[in-house]
Amino acid sequence: MDNTHAKGNILGLLTILLWSSLALFTVLSGSIPPFQLLAISFFIASFIGLFMLKKQKRSFKELFKIPFKIYLVGLYGLFGYHFFYFVAIKNAPAIEANLLNYLWPLLIVVFSALLPNEKLKWYHIVGTFLALVGAFLLVSKGGKFEFDEQYFYGFACALAAAIIWSSYSVISKTLKHIPTFAVTGFCLLTALFSLIAHLILEQTIIPSATQLFASIMLGLGPVGGAFYLWDFAVKNGDIKILGSLSYLAPLLSTLILVFMGIAPLTSSVIFACILIVLGSIISSKEYIKVIKKFFIKS
Repeated sequence: MDNTHAKGNILGLLTILLWSSLALFTVLSGSIPPFQLLAISFFIASFIGLFMLKKQKRSFKELFKIPFKIYLVGLYGLFGYHFFYFVAIKNAPAIEANLLNYLWPLLIVVFSALLPNEKLKWYHIVGTFLALVGAFLLVSKGGKFEFDEQYFYGFACALAAAIIWSSYSVISKTLKHIPTFAVTGFCLLTALFSLIAHLILEQTIIPSATQLFASIMLGLGPVGGAFYLWDFAVKNGDIKILGSLSYLAPLLSTLILVFMGIAPLTSSVIFACILIVLGSIISSKEYIKVIKKFFIKS
C-alpha cells in the first residue's frame, strides 16, 4: 500500500468523522428551511475550494477547464442526493427514511465490485452486513418501525438518495484524472440550485447568531468541506473499506447527540455501537494487517 492510498483511507475516515457532526449542527440550525440551509452551507464550502485554488497558485479560470459532463456528475451527487433526502424526510417518517438512506454505504461496497481490478471478499460482505444491522438499530430506535403505503413516495426518494450518493462515490473513483479542486464548482452549482429550490419551495428565515454559526460550521464540515476530502479519498483510497467505515457516521453522530444531552443512551444504541464497530473492523481486515506490519517493521 503506497502513501497516497493510505492517505486516501485516512482522509476518508476524517470525512466520516466530519459527517458525524451533521446531526448536531442540523439541530443547532433550528428552523432554517433545508434548502436555505444547503444554499448557505455550500456557499461557505465554495470558499474552501477557492482557498485551495489560491494555495495551489491556480486561478478561478481553472474551473472552466473542467469538462461540462464532470460538473453534471458533481451536481448529480451533491445536489441530487440532498434534494431527494430532504424530500424523503418531508414525505415519510424520519426513522424509515433514514434507514433507507443509510443503505448507501452498503451500495458503495456492492457497486465497487463493478469497477476494474476491484473484487469483493468475504470480510467486506460480512463486515458491511453487521454494520448495516447496527445502523438499522440506530435509525429505527431498536428495530421498531412499520412501513406504510401512504409514504411510498418518501421511501422511494430516500432510496433514490442512497443510490445517488453511492453511485456518485463509485463514479468518482473512475475520475482520478479530475483534480479535487473541481469540487469547488460542484459546491457553487449546488449552492445555486439549492437557492432556486429554496425560493420556489420555502419561506426565507432570518437566522439567529446560533443558527448562522451552525450553518457556517455545516459548510466548513459535514455539508461542504467534507466533500473535498471524500473526493480525494474515493479516488485514492480503498472504496470498499471506505464504504464499510461509512457506517461509523450514524454511530458517531448518535454518540455526539448522547454526549451533548440531546439523545438518550439506550441498550439498542450500545448494541448498535458494538455491531458497527465490529463490522467496520472485519471489513477493514486487510488494511489493519498492513498497519500492523508497518508498526512491527518500525
